[in-house]
Amino acid sequence: MPNLADLRDEYDFLDADDRYRLLIDLGRELEPMPEPLKTDATLVRGCSASVWVYPTRKEDGTLHFLADSNAAITKGIIALILLTVQDREPAAISATDIEGELAPFDLKNQLSSNRTQGIPNMIALIRDTAARYA
Repeated sequence: MPNLADLRDEYDFLDADDRYRLLIDLGRELEPMPEPLKTDATLVRGCSASVWVYPTRKEDGTLHFLADSNAAITKGIIALILLTVQDREPAAISATDIEGELAPFDLKNQLSSNRTQGIPNMIALIRDTAARYA
């Protein structure tokens, strides 16, 4: 997965179609989520597409998230969100301004409201998970 800063720089130079492609490619780079983990318990509520997020705690105490979606753009969005928090300590995740990190991508103006309506719920699930492990 690319680094968020490099991705932001690249995103700035792309037109709308290429931004879609970049998000789709980012989603394709997500670590595969095993089908048995795609359950009602891991389903993110309030998304127009199905989105599953499954947290794991690594031996060093950091959180690692597996995620998937049945929609390519949405899968790219969750991949983008995970770039802000993946493999970090729960306290660091809780302190991360995820919305601020995503602001330069201007997703609300780049994508339809259908595609972005679940973003707050994805972020809330990640924050709630970090708070439980902190």
